[in-house]
Amino acid sequence: MSSGARIVAIDFDGTLCEYAWPDIGEPIPRVIAAVKAEQAKGARLILWTCRCGKLLDEAVEWCRAQGLTFDAVNENLPEVIERFGGDTRKVHCDVYIGDEAVNATDVVGRGGLD
Repeated sequence: MSSGARIVAIDFDGTLCEYAWPDIGEPIPRVIAAVKAEQAKGARLILWTCRCGKLLDEAVEWCRAQGLTFDAVNENLPEVIERFGGDTRKVHCDVYIGDEAVNATDVVGRGGLD
């Protein structure tokens, strides 16, 4: 994007914290540290989660307590929204970090999802 900063979208449950839906699980320190390191290098962060309403508010507060702040939550960055003329359903980023992420190159290299 125009800022040139790397955009990183991060899942919540099972990624920043152990999966305990609808509760919030224990923090996963190595992931939190890695995300903070990316932010310190200038990355823009998007919290990208299925949580909404009160559960989302609780997750954002939990993240703040861990020292994590986000440039956007469940939406694209303002400059991306401007570029595409609206907030597309698919979040635009350079990297997705999530417990259920699959690298397409790895899948093709292995010959399938199994």
